[in-house]
Amino acid sequence: MNKYAHSTRLLVAIDCIIFGFDGEELKLLLIKRRFEPEKGKWSLMGGFVNTEEDLEVGAERILHELTGLHNIYVEQLQTFGKVDRDPVERTISVGFFALINIHKHDEESVKAHNACWISFKQMPKLIFDHEKMVQIALERLRYKAALHPIGFELLPEQFTIPQLQKLYEAIYDVKLDRRNFSRKILSTGILLDTGEKNANSTTKKAIMYRLDKEKYESNFHNFWYFMPVM
Repeated sequence: MNKYAHSTRLLVAIDCIIFGFDGEELKLLLIKRRFEPEKGKWSLMGGFVNTEEDLEVGAERILHELTGLHNIYVEQLQTFGKVDRDPVERTISVGFFALINIHKHDEESVKAHNACWISFKQMPKLIFDHEKMVQIALERLRYKAALHPIGFELLPEQFTIPQLQKLYEAIYDVKLDRRNFSRKILSTGILLDTGEKNANSTTKKAIMYRLDKEKYESNFHNFWYFMPVM
């Protein structure tokens, strides 16, 4: 038997919720659709899974096509399968969320896909169930960033503690106490002092740090508890 005895075939799609951080705000990489349905409206970046393609491979392909980047932090979110979620044809979508360094992506590739970065706080109305996908992705990001060092995927290679604090404030939409945050982050032992200072900082004590990648990779799944008690 070459196929299961079932007459109905369903389409399987991948939709990617792509987060970036510009130093001040948490942002989403969204596309303005050039085709029907919902032409001209805002959407997540997505596509259909190829016949001989694993889901993770499909997500990486879609992300590379849009950003030009490889080795992006990407994580499967959940499956969205409401019967009427796509008005054209029955389509099940597997959501993935990704974290990228907003300053490293291929700007020409982004423009070619009619995409742009939009502040999370100014997110426009999205098509289908994409707003629900974004909300679930944000909840997952907040949960994971508090316990694991995934937030560093959104930062440049070198950064200051104030820059890191701004990132966590943007993710959680809260104001954090500077001393408590600095003490908590430095106590993890995951940062390395580069010996350099941020020349653009208003404070002379803005030491530049980088991530201890060996410690990051070997202890990634440990519970680090990055968020101090507020």
